[in-house]
Formats: sequence, structure tokens, C-alpha cells
Amino acid sequence: MGMQVNTNIAANNAYRNLATTQNDLSKSLEKLSSGLRINRAADDAAGLAISEGLKSQVGGLTVAARNAQDAVSVIQTAEGSLNEVTSLLQRMRDLAVQAGNGSNNTQSRAAITTEATALTAELTRIGASTNFNGTDLLKGGSMSFQIGANSADQIGVNLANVASIATALTTSPAGASFTVAPGTVGGTQAFSVTNADNTVTTVTATLAAAGAYSSADQVAAALNANAQFANNLQATIVSGKLEVRSTTGGAVGFATAPGAGITGGGAVPGSTALNFGTAEGAAAAITTISSKIDLISTARAQLGASQNRFESVIKNLAVSKENLTAAGSRIRDTDMAEEMVKYTRANILSQAGTAMLAQANQSNSGVLQLLQ
Repeated sequence: MGMQVNTNIAANNAYRNLATTQNDLSKSLEKLSSGLRINRAADDAAGLAISEGLKSQVGGLTVAARNAQDAVSVIQTAEGSLNEVTSLLQRMRDLAVQAGNGSNNTQSRAAITTEATALTAELTRIGASTNFNGTDLLKGGSMSFQIGANSADQIGVNLANVASIATALTTSPAGASFTVAPGTVGGTQAFSVTNADNTVTTVTATLAAAGAYSSADQVAAALNANAQFANNLQATIVSGKLEVRSTTGGAVGFATAPGAGITGGGAVPGSTALNFGTAEGAAAAITTISSKIDLISTARAQLGASQNRFESVIKNLAVSKENLTAAGSRIRDTDMAEEMVKYTRANILSQAGTAMLAQANQSNSGVLQLLQ
């Protein structure tokens, strides 16, 4: 082989090998510093696709576990209220059994009706106010919960309709209906309540001056906000009329001349969904209330079964997340020991290559002796 200066084959060869070694060394440093075997698609295209899919599954399972925990919270909230609903219904059934006794006189039955009315009002309130994050839980219907990483992984939960049960049991006392001119309502309003023993209670409510109210609803709200009124009466707006009913079951009217802006006073009959006034009515009430207790018990059983299912879902999600995370780690994470072996080899080769490149660059220096 001749002596050449323009082309140093040995140096080019050493440089090519050194460049390859430097590239391997750079990749090893990247993997060791990041802890990832796959830092870009070029490292392992198929492995990247698989690991990204596993990452999506793990992320979805993490959120799904939180969703299932929320579902348990929803069920516990609903079931807690249903527990109190059951207690109220049991008490109402006891009252119906008591009302079935022939030893009760008119006053006794009126007292039983008064308590039953208060209990049904509480049932109505529980059914209307029980919610989770603004979603009603005791008005019927169902809720769906996403408990998996995929779109089809859902579980539905049926909700009890306490509102309808309360409506079916409502025993509203008789009252009076008034015509309201909101713009002129003001001053003191006085109502009379005729009790079961024929005594009369006068209930007064002092309202703001005339002109303070712009709607009948505001007038009713102002009356209900008055302590003395609220302890004896309840005001509602029905078909534009102001209906005032006694919370104790007595007939309602005006104690004196109507106050400003309120006229009329026609009688409004009460609702007798449950009739405690006779033994026969009490017997029918026992049957009705018992059927409602059975409905609530069935609803609670379904919620309990759903809660157990969600708790099982949470455990399964935890296991699946752990296994998928391990699978993703085996594909994407760096085997630090193996990569350190590669790094050490590449580092030694880099140093050797650098030394050999220096030697190769000096190999043609003998030409200078020929030029002397």
C-alpha cells in the first residue's frame, strides 16, 4: 500500500468506529439518566405503541377508582337518609296501630293526625333535600358511574323515590285560600286557628310596609319567615292564591278584618291520604305504610348490594392498575444493570477509539522524512 497524505484510510476507519461508539455512549447516557429504555419512537416503535396504550389504561384505572369511591359516597349518603326514612315510616305505622284502638276520642285522633302530618312533612323534606354535589338522590331515576378505563365500563344505580312516597302518604290539614295583591300587602296580618277542642288561637305576623313585595311568592315567604306564623301555620302559593294551612290541623281564617292587600278566606279541604280519624281508616293506613316500608327496604337492599359491588370494583381496579403498571415498566423502563454494562463498554471503546484516531492521524507523518 502506497504512502498517501490526502486520504488517510486508517484515520477515516477509526473516526467511523469512534462516531458509532459515541452514538451508543450518548444513548446509554440518555437511558441511564432518564431511567427509560424507550425515550423516542426510534428506540422501539412497537414497544412505544404498547407502552402508551398501557399508560392510558393505567391513567383510566386511576380515575375509575376515584369514580368508584365517589359512587360509594353517593350510596352511603342516600342509604343514610333512607335509614331515617325507615324510622319515620315505622313511627307512622305505630301511630296507625294506635289510631286503630277504639279507646281513642276525637282529641286523641287529632293529636295522632298532627304527628303523622309532621312526619310526612319531614319525609317530603328529606326526599327533596337529600343530594350529592347538587344531584338529587331520593327523587327516583338512576345514576351511572364510569368504573373502568373503557367507555363500556359503567355501572348504574337505581335511586329510591322518597318524594313520591311522601306525596302518597301526605295528610294535609284543611286551610284557607286568600287573594293577594302583592303591591299593597303590608303591616300586621292576623289569622285564627280553630283547634280540635274548639279553642281559637290567634296568630299574627308583622310584614314590611306596603310596596315591599312584588309577587305573591314573596308574600308567602315573608309570612313563613315570621316565627309566630311558622310555629302555627304554613303559607304556600297555589294557582296564584295564598293558601294558609295549620300545622296542628285546625281550621284557618282571619282573626279580625283582613290586613292590607289580602282578601277572601275561602275554605280549602285537607288531604286524607292517611285517615287516622276512624279505626277502619287506621287499618287501611297500616297496610299503606307497610307497603311503603317494604319499598324502602327493597331500595336499601339494592343500594347495599351496589355498595358491595363498588367496593369489589375498587379492589379489582387496584390489582389491575398494579399489573398493568408492571407490564408497562418491563417494556419501557431501563434495566439499569444491563445498560450500565453497555455504557461501560461504549465508554472504553470511546477512549480506545480516540487514542487510535490520534495514532492513525500520525501514521502518515513518515512522509515528512521523504521530503527532507
